[in-house]
Amino acid sequence: MSDTRIERDSMGELQVPAQALYGAQTQRAVDNFPISGQRMPAQFIRALLLAKSAAAKANVELEQLTTEQGGAIVKAVEQLLADDFLQHFPVDIFQTGSGTSSNMNANEVIATLASRVLGDAVNANDHVNCGQSSNDIIPTTIHVSAALALHEQLLPALRHLVQVIDTKAAQVHHHVKTGRTHLMDAMPVRMSQVLGGWSAQIQGAQGHLEMTLPSLQSLAQGGTAVGTGINAHPQFAAGFACQLSRLTGVEFVPGENLFALIGSQDTAVALSGQLKTTAVALMKIANDLRWMNSGPLAGLGEIELQALQPGSSIMPGKVNPVIPEATAMVAAQVIGNDATIAIAGQSGNFELNVMLPVIARNLLESIELMANASRLLADKAIASFKVNESKLHEALSRNPILVTALNPIIGYLKAAEIAKTAYRQGRPVIDVALEHTELTRSQLEVLLDPEKLTAGGI
Repeated sequence: MSDTRIERDSMGELQVPAQALYGAQTQRAVDNFPISGQRMPAQFIRALLLAKSAAAKANVELEQLTTEQGGAIVKAVEQLLADDFLQHFPVDIFQTGSGTSSNMNANEVIATLASRVLGDAVNANDHVNCGQSSNDIIPTTIHVSAALALHEQLLPALRHLVQVIDTKAAQVHHHVKTGRTHLMDAMPVRMSQVLGGWSAQIQGAQGHLEMTLPSLQSLAQGGTAVGTGINAHPQFAAGFACQLSRLTGVEFVPGENLFALIGSQDTAVALSGQLKTTAVALMKIANDLRWMNSGPLAGLGEIELQALQPGSSIMPGKVNPVIPEATAMVAAQVIGNDATIAIAGQSGNFELNVMLPVIARNLLESIELMANASRLLADKAIASFKVNESKLHEALSRNPILVTALNPIIGYLKAAEIAKTAYRQGRPVIDVALEHTELTRSQLEVLLDPEKLTAGGI
């Protein structure tokens, strides 16, 4: 029995693996693009399959396909989504810039399965791709896959991270630590204030991401080749969006200007910018955790992160802040992905952007990486760290910057002199202030009380 079969397309005959569901156009792409060995993301293929199902349903309602043809396409998509569908999508990310190869890959695979369901030929171009072009279905799939990934992965993960931070903030509220600016000792802060800052950062990032959803849920479908809608029913865009909304539970609508949605990827670029902002926030939190955990003897040692694994192959007993480190690397990757998306977004030449696959890949990778890292940061770093109260107290008691509270009473210059003396002599600032001012110890204890100083004011 032969390992291959002969398939035909508009360019002629081609050998295809005998058991493959795809046809000649997919095989040409496999042969033409042996570049990275990386396939399009699962979220993207899933969204593309859902789009094909929605298109079939809309075309049946608009009498562009028979009920039998549309039903067979829908059934084929259901079969794929219930199985390990990625095995049928071998096309490299670095392919034709319109994503035509991935579109035809889906059309061919669905057509093969739908033909088996129907017992009659279902054509990849005439039926599965009815009313569509790669030039509108791929931009649509980018929007749909990113919107679903936000709704299902990243936004829930960020909400979970905020909840964990807020819970931990309440638990550590009574702890007061030395604040730091420029990595140097500064006025005291409550641990809850530190965590409250983290929470606000993540909530801000979450809000910015949510603001992109209306644009993301606005689709290019119906524009076909160049935005004019040639070969698509006039009501196809509306019918498609309605069917896709029912399939996904997310409200999608036809775009107001299909030329803009096909010729540019401005929404993807904007979303990537907000993902970068989220990555910057995660890196800030990760680095704060690493610094506070540093030591345990020669560093700050303010907190102790959960010990998850041995930290060295040569130094016994060493434990490292692995979750914050992994989070920081995720943030670096997302920032790099944003640069790629920004460059790709500039490749909107006339009526089509021609870097669509790499935009899709980087966008979805950024969303998935940060969703996973956010949950790990919440559950394996923030929720479980322990506060080293003795270290906090030791640093606070020797912090000369507390003298800032005396500025309104003795003036900045006098306070600076006291701080420098305390630094130089390694003595508590309260003892030095007692010698250089007319204030009593009881007065100084009230004025220099770290807890009081965390409230601000005069």
